[in-house]
Amino acid sequence: MTTDLSLAVVGAGPVGLALALQAARALPEARITVFDARPAEQDSVRDPRTLALSLGSVHEFERLGVWADIAPASTPIRAVHVSQQQPALLPELLRLPQAELLLTAAECGVEQLGAVVSHGALVGPLQAAWLEAVAREPERLAARFASPVAAIKQVSGGVEVDCAVAERFDLAVVAEGGVFATQARKALAHDYGQTAWVGQVTLTDADPAHAGTAYERFTPQGPAALLPLPAQDGAARAALVWCVQAGDDPVRDLDDAQRLAVLNHVFHPSVGRLTAITPLKHFALGLNAERTLVDGRTVRIGNAAQTLHPVAGQGLNLGLRDAHALVTALQREPDIAKALSKVEWQRAPDRWALIAATDFLARSFTWRLPGLASARGLGLAALQRLAPAKRLLARQMMFGWR
Repeated sequence: MTTDLSLAVVGAGPVGLALALQAARALPEARITVFDARPAEQDSVRDPRTLALSLGSVHEFERLGVWADIAPASTPIRAVHVSQQQPALLPELLRLPQAELLLTAAECGVEQLGAVVSHGALVGPLQAAWLEAVAREPERLAARFASPVAAIKQVSGGVEVDCAVAERFDLAVVAEGGVFATQARKALAHDYGQTAWVGQVTLTDADPAHAGTAYERFTPQGPAALLPLPAQDGAARAALVWCVQAGDDPVRDLDDAQRLAVLNHVFHPSVGRLTAITPLKHFALGLNAERTLVDGRTVRIGNAAQTLHPVAGQGLNLGLRDAHALVTALQREPDIAKALSKVEWQRAPDRWALIAATDFLARSFTWRLPGLASARGLGLAALQRLAPAKRLLARQMMFGWR
C-alpha cells in the first residue's frame, strides 16, 4: 500500500470529491488536499443541472456512505426507452419495423438501472462528507476552496501545484473539466456543429406504468432525451436535453408554446403530453479528449480527460470509474509509476469504447447519406429482438466495459 503519498485533487465537483473520499479511506496514511476555485460556502445545492447516474455510480456513492443523503432528491431509472422518428416520406406500407429499444431493470435482474439527480443535490452531500473528513483528520486531509490552481508543473518525482504559493505533491489529479465551448482544445477535438438545449418539462396523460422511464428519441436534427424527475404538485416532470444542428437551429427563435408543440411531435407517444416548459439554456457540443489519462505525475479524469456528446449520458459515470480505478491501483501498487501505468491500460477499453460510440452516434446525425436513418432504426429494432445483446448493452450502461 502507498502510505507516504501526497495527493492533490484539483476540482471539487462530483468526480473530484468522490475520488478524494475514496482515497481518504483506501490510503489511510496519505496526505490529500482538494483545491477548487469556488468558495466552500457557495450554494451548490441550488445548481439545477441534471445528471444521469448509472447503477455502478449509485453503488459507488453507497460505498462512500453518501447515497442516503442523495437518494431523497433522486429519481430511480427503471427503464430506458430509445426510439427513432420514422422517415416522414415513406408510404405507410413501406415503413420499417418499429425503431424502438426498451431496456428494463426487471429484465436485468436489478431494482433500477440508475438514477437522475441534480448537480447540486449530488455535490452538497459529497462536499459535506469531505469537510467532515477534514475536520476529523486535519493533519493529513485539507480542503482548499476559493483557491484556483494557476498551473501544475512536473518536477522530479512529483508535481508542483501553483496556488498562491507553489506546493509539491507526489501526484496531482485534475478533475476540473468545464464545458466544450470554454475548454482549451485537447489532442482529440471535434466540433459537432450541434447545440444542446436543456431545461425541464411538465407532462400529463403519461402511462403510470412508464414511471421512472428515461426516453431518448433520435430525430433528423439530433437526439432528444427526457430524464424522469420527482413529481411536483402531483404533476410528472422530466429533465429535457434537446440536441439540434447549430447552423440551422429550429429551437432558438421559438416561444414556449411553439417549443412544446414541436416536442410533442418529436417524442414517442408513450411519453404522454408535454404541457409546460421552463426557460431553456443552451451550450455547444463537441468531443474534446486527451489520448492518455496520465502525463508524468498528473492524471486527468472526468471532463478534464474527455468531454463527450450527451447522446449516451455517460460522461460523469466514466469519470467516476476512472477515479475508482486510480484509487484501487494506488492502494494495491506501492510504486506510483507502476500504479499509473496500470490505470492507463486498465481504463483504456472502457474509455475508448465509450468515446468511439458517442462520437459515432453524434457524427451520424450530421451525415446526409441516403438510408442512414433507416439503418439506425433497423439496428434499434434488431437489438430489441436480441435478448443477449440487450443484456450486454444494459450491463455496459450500468457498469461500463469490464
